[in-house]
Amino acid sequence: MFNKVILVGNLARDIEIRYLQSGTAVASTAIAVNRKYKGTDGTMKDETMFIDITFWGRTAEVANQYLRKGSQVLVEGRLTLEQWTAQDGSKRSKHQVAVETLQMLGGKDSANNAPSQSSGYDNSPSTNSSYQAPATQQTKQASSVPEIDIDDEEIPF
Repeated sequence: MFNKVILVGNLARDIEIRYLQSGTAVASTAIAVNRKYKGTDGTMKDETMFIDITFWGRTAEVANQYLRKGSQVLVEGRLTLEQWTAQDGSKRSKHQVAVETLQMLGGKDSANNAPSQSSGYDNSPSTNSSYQAPATQQTKQASSVPEIDIDDEEIPF
């Protein structure tokens, strides 16, 4: 059996995070996905679908720290069915996507416009110093690569 869902859209609401007794983080929100299609009368129509999504573990904490309502994301996961009994005794259920992979889209500006919310992580530049090491290493590698003298006529394309 194969159960894989890939969605690209905008978060429909801010993330709600909670922690299980085991300490595992669980974050829930919804994603709004749009579809444009031509109706039977020939006019273009828009269809928006709101799908509940759930993040687990470290992904839940990262999502809570960096994402807000309106953030554009790509999520991959599996479709799950949640079932429960309501207060009136009726049985309820809903489908949702359990996110396994999260990719933040939209660029730097959309993240800077998001309202700040404390999530327990330090965003100071000192914690991001490890990101500078690969760039320095790439610069050293690039300078050690010898230049090749190739005439444009020798390139086959």
